[in-house]
Amino acid sequence: MKAKRRKVDIVVLSDIHLGTYGCSATELHRYLKSINPKKLILNGDIIDMWQFSKHYWPKSHMKIIKQILNFASKQTEVYYITGNHDETLRRFAGTSMGNLKIVNNLELTINGKKTWFLHGDIFDGVIKHAKWLAKLGAYSYDALIILNVFINYLSKLLGRGRVSLSQTVKDNVKSAVKFINNFESTVAEIAIKRSCDTVICGHIHHPENKLITIEGETIQYLNSGDWV
Repeated sequence: MKAKRRKVDIVVLSDIHLGTYGCSATELHRYLKSINPKKLILNGDIIDMWQFSKHYWPKSHMKIIKQILNFASKQTEVYYITGNHDETLRRFAGTSMGNLKIVNNLELTINGKKTWFLHGDIFDGVIKHAKWLAKLGAYSYDALIILNVFINYLSKLLGRGRVSLSQTVKDNVKSAVKFINNFESTVAEIAIKRSCDTVICGHIHHPENKLITIEGETIQYLNSGDWV
């Protein structure tokens, strides 16, 4: 007997990075099989075209694509917001295929509040001015994730809990903390200027839900984190 899927209004996923070794496709597929969303918002970097290789595309990654298309073939509205790792799709922004739409950003009114969805890479100076450095960082991040898998395997054998090397770096390296804070403030400031009540982005792989106040104006900032 199949388990009943949980009905949800909106699901936001970002930074899945299909096609990379760090992608948690099995866990994500398990989650997708448990829900029945009215809207599914894919907030950028879903397929990692920077590191894509024909030599690595496991069945678990294909299952994610099939599940997304299965949602779209039924009654779920699917919005694919382009990110920097899947920027090739930006030339197709505005394209619709049934319930699947490709966009660069999205505005929705939710419970009477104006909500802005975007990946967020346009506010990343490294992406804008030194893409080669960003790509180098992407390869380094993937290597870090692979190392993290090995460390967690050893940790499990020793009876200890999981650790996240990337999260440790983000929480303890001053330059990383400063970058995250600057990114959040910039996104919030632009969203306030657009008269939004809420802004939801991805890109920096740092999940968050908080209120940000700039010059007396307050906005709800959310980041949907990652699946690596």
